Amino acid sequence: MVWGYTKENGPSTWASLFPIAGGSRQSPIDIRGNECKPCSGLAKISASYSGIQIADVSNNGHSWKAQVKGGSSPPPVNPDAPFAGLKGGPLADEFILEQFHCHWGKTNDTGSEHTIDGKTYPAELHLVHWNKTKFNSFSEAAAADGGLAVLGVFLKVGKEHEELNKITKLLPFIQHKGQAITVTEPVNPASFIPKNGSYWTYSGSLTTPPCYESVSWIVYKDPMEVSQSQINNFRGLRSYHPCESCPKDEFGGNIVENYRPPCPLMDRQVKVFNEE
Repeated sequence: MVWGYTKENGPSTWASLFPIAGGSRQSPIDIRGNECKPCSGLAKISASYSGIQIADVSNNGHSWKAQVKGGSSPPPVNPDAPFAGLKGGPLADEFILEQFHCHWGKTNDTGSEHTIDGKTYPAELHLVHWNKTKFNSFSEAAAADGGLAVLGVFLKVGKEHEELNKITKLLPFIQHKGQAITVTEPVNPASFIPKNGSYWTYSGSLTTPPCYESVSWIVYKDPMEVSQSQINNFRGLRSYHPCESCPKDEFGGNIVENYRPPCPLMDRQVKVFNEE
């Protein structure tokens, strides 16, 4: 059975196929504001993506995914080049962007994976980075403790997001699973990060199988505004290959409700950084 989000193959079934999905450091979680611990050792995250190129955006049957060109291995070392990636905050090492993708609901009432005191957003953007200080590739880092850092940004409906539009306008061309399209315009993922740098951070996992417990999560407090039509473009994607017949599932073959519900916090501590 292939994993997915329907009743038949959804998150409640994943642990039977991927045992680590039943582990004690799983993500997402419900972040309870009054239980989070302010930490004087935390600082604003430094995110710089100069020179990053997005190779393509694809439909993998679960979401759309924007893949960084030359991702999966470190860029050539140039001591004069500015740092491109993620460092600071709760991270002791330097991380480079591998890909970004989104999770969303069938309506604006659901969609985000993390929730804040039970509140959900219509969608959540994930920027996935891997630890280039300790590892040689994304695949090596993905299963290793401290191997990944993911920025989570909530999406709320408002005005159109110009930079994200470079991705969302391509989605009608990759309606079906397995389709991809080249991204010809430069995209700056730094524009997805809220100006206010306040965030929550905790130790967790990938939110899709195999759900490796290798992720330092940084979830921003402020959401990013996108238009209703941009989110509607997400919902127009299909979960099946063009050569396959439309599955008879509760979503009618559409990619919607592609989020994992919150997992137990167990004995983990969520720390908070508030930018003044």
